[in-house]
Amino acid sequence: MPEYFYSAKSFEGEIKKGTLLAKDQSELARILHQEGYFLISASLNAKEVKKSKVSISLPFFGGVSLAEKMFFTRNLQVMVGAGISLPRSIRVLAGQMKSKKFKTSLMDIADEITKGRSFSESLKNYPNIFPELFQSIIKVGEETGTLEEALKTLTQQMEREHELRSKIKGAMVYPAVITCAMIGIGILMLIMVVPRLAETFKELKIELPLTTRFVIGLGNFMAKRWYLGILIIIAAIFLLRLSLRTRIGKRIIDKIVLKIPIISPIIKKTNSAYTARTLSSLFSSGVPIVRALEVVSRSLGNAYFKEAMSDVAEKVRKGTKLSEALKIYQNLYPVIVIQMIEVGEETGETSEILKKLAEFYEEEVANATKNLSAVIEPVLMLFIGAAVGFFAISMVQPMYSMLGAIK
Repeated sequence: MPEYFYSAKSFEGEIKKGTLLAKDQSELARILHQEGYFLISASLNAKEVKKSKVSISLPFFGGVSLAEKMFFTRNLQVMVGAGISLPRSIRVLAGQMKSKKFKTSLMDIADEITKGRSFSESLKNYPNIFPELFQSIIKVGEETGTLEEALKTLTQQMEREHELRSKIKGAMVYPAVITCAMIGIGILMLIMVVPRLAETFKELKIELPLTTRFVIGLGNFMAKRWYLGILIIIAAIFLLRLSLRTRIGKRIIDKIVLKIPIISPIIKKTNSAYTARTLSSLFSSGVPIVRALEVVSRSLGNAYFKEAMSDVAEKVRKGTKLSEALKIYQNLYPVIVIQMIEVGEETGETSEILKKLAEFYEEEVANATKNLSAVIEPVLMLFIGAAVGFFAISMVQPMYSMLGAIK
């Protein structure tokens, strides 16, 4: 039986912290409730506490950190299970939030519920914090009287997505550090070394090859007009972000990403895992299949996966089976996904099979990201070697020409 580190509050406002053995957080909340306390937060170990502080946004969440949303959803589930009223639970948790935006939103939601509005309806006022996926599962939970289970499903969804995103970002740290170091060293060389060599070549009146003139020109520009270089970089980042907000720009970037040999398999597996996990959560919560597919299509990041799922939803609406509708998108979704969904349709276990598929592809992404650094490292070394070689040849070639002229 796991040991939980918990923080609880009595109905008189007294704070209590400590450790307790419990099967799960629901049982922990019941034990504390019998003692006159309601659970505020709980974690299995220090590692999990540290992990929960990481602020990473899910694709379907925006504006408020994932850590706070996970804290809110997990603890709201426990408090609802302990029998505390929904408005009171939300107000108590709102007081624990660091984000002023999130705190204000939760207090407004609690007020709306007190006035007689449903929880899911109240969430619609804050789509940037609680998107369609969250709203849909909560709505079904309210309608079926299984709000605690709905919150549990959402918590699991967020935790798995957080874990997947963390692994991908962790795998990109090494290449990013190496690339930044390379760019930094290159800029220092251009600013500090190249102008001095240029002066030497000028004094010796050596005829410079095109590559050398290019390197010297770039070095002089960086040394004298470095602020323009910064402005160009900022403008390039701004234009890239702007293009990603346009339909055409997003499609171009997404298409390029799907064509890159090393990145493309990870993108496809990640989207397959996300699609399977989200559909499984929605199906198990009782969301109708067409509605679930529409929710997934609007929450996917890649434009091509988004369009594919939207088309699949339309075909399913007209009576086509999900597996049949997916068959024309085998370039995006692996054959095994389609085959397993077909088995799920035949056995009536689509939700459970999608859950297993999600776990399988999440593991595949984890393995792929583990090897990503090993794959990218030699590519980076080749790129760095080419850059260093170009710089060295450009600056050494005039010296060799000078030595040849002396002979």
